Amino acid sequence: MKYVWYASYGSNLNRDRFLCYINGGKPKGSEKIEVGCRDRSLPLKEATYIMHYPLYFAKASDRWQKQGVAFIGLEKDKKHHTYSRKYLITVEQFMDVVKQENNGAILDMDLNEIMKRGSKTLKDSWYGTILYLGEKNGYPIFTFTADFDLDVPFNKPSKEYLGMIINGLKTTLKLENTDVVNYISSKPGVVGNYNRKDIEKLIELD
Repeated sequence: MKYVWYASYGSNLNRDRFLCYINGGKPKGSEKIEVGCRDRSLPLKEATYIMHYPLYFAKASDRWQKQGVAFIGLEKDKKHHTYSRKYLITVEQFMDVVKQENNGAILDMDLNEIMKRGSKTLKDSWYGTILYLGEKNGYPIFTFTADFDLDVPFNKPSKEYLGMIINGLKTTLKLENTDVVNYISSKPGVVGNYNRKDIEKLIELD
């Protein structure tokens, strides 16, 4: 196995933000400079992908104004349609992205084992659980989330973080404004913290 699809559902929906994990650098709105991958080759391919896992916002990230960030739940359910952008990258690059998402922790990752099991928690951390989502065009699709599932308090994401996701939904996935509002406004962590007009204002700032 040389290449895998990495399916993103949070700020990495924004291509420029994701490329900071490849090339290194400080994403717009973020508080952290990323180190980048050892191999800085661009993704071979990119495509929109729908995940059937619930999207929610929780915890408080030092990267994003100490406010909530995106996770997906661990139970697959066809009623959930979480927008994703998948990037075809090398296995080494995927491992380096996971390492950066886990604040530099080196994780023992056997992707063949994860494919057989469906998921595996490599580290008790926010993004230490790797999920196998299937395959497309002969390449396996992976993403990562937390092992705490939906049993944590939801938390409001920052405007900067939501703005990054909104930009990705609009520029990378080409969603119309109404679709973006409908999508974002229904998510746990956003509900009760941002109304539809708030999200419309963030779209206008984009």
